[in-house]
Amino acid sequence: MKRLPLAAAAVLAAFTLAAPLFLERGTLNDVWSLAFAVILASAWNILGGFAGQVSLGYSAFLGIGAYTTVLLSLAGVNPFWTLAPGAVVAALFSVLIGLPAFRLRGPYFTIATIGVGEAVRVVASSVSFTGGSSGLRMPAGSFDFTLNYEAMAALAVATVAISAAVTRSAFGHALAAIKQDIDAAEALGVGSTRFKLGAHALSAALVALAGSLYAINFQYIAPSSVFDFRLSLAIVLAPIVGGVGTVAGPVLGAVVFSTLQIKLLSVPALRDSYLFIYGGLLILVMLYEPKGLVGLARRLLARVRRPPVLPPEAARAA
Repeated sequence: MKRLPLAAAAVLAAFTLAAPLFLERGTLNDVWSLAFAVILASAWNILGGFAGQVSLGYSAFLGIGAYTTVLLSLAGVNPFWTLAPGAVVAALFSVLIGLPAFRLRGPYFTIATIGVGEAVRVVASSVSFTGGSSGLRMPAGSFDFTLNYEAMAALAVATVAISAAVTRSAFGHALAAIKQDIDAAEALGVGSTRFKLGAHALSAALVALAGSLYAINFQYIAPSSVFDFRLSLAIVLAPIVGGVGTVAGPVLGAVVFSTLQIKLLSVPALRDSYLFIYGGLLILVMLYEPKGLVGLARRLLARVRRPPVLPPEAARAA
């Protein structure tokens, strides 16, 4: 039974990577959006799910990756060669803000990350080299959808694989200990700040890579799009709905959110109501299944596997 989820994941990964061979462009756009959502949700889950550090500023890392790609591409660098520099810059920035922010705990840390995300958006809107509030456009001839799709799909598969590897590693066990009781973990010799910084940098780098591919795909970015606080909220809500702290949960949550977004965008009257719908979905999950879709699936599976309860007479006879 343990091999079944692994086989299903392998089949899904193979389908996603081979999709350009048999799917039309419109459907590929939807799969691209799904892969993008999976990367963001699974990357955030490394810090927010495994370590229990809820950050609402992850759009800053997406924007850093996107702007690094656009600025270097305008300087003559091949767009796909800019992915690694964008990830490095985002990881370094995550350490820079993490050193003071991780001194805070609980809601105080979350509030601090909101401030960081908004501060980055304001700065990007004010300085000239980012194009200010008008944004920047990629150089002509830098768009190749098939290559961009394959890169996004491969990154989604790699992000989920990294998330699964983290859960089985000593690094993941340290994050789990920090999430359960940070004081007890430090008493046992776990350097909480060091491990949280590592999780923060890893997840920030993955989000920045997705941001770079986002810029290449849309060919235009602006602070209002890549540093949007609503984007940070969506990144957090997807793993919560799917099942925070699990490997499959962020993937399921990303599928739900991405599908909802695609359907809502197709109805003009509902395009601006997605936060209301997302909030209602979150309330339902927190009230009836706090462990998300993964928790619901486990509960239903346990009920199916549970042996039938025999009446007293039959039980005595047995």
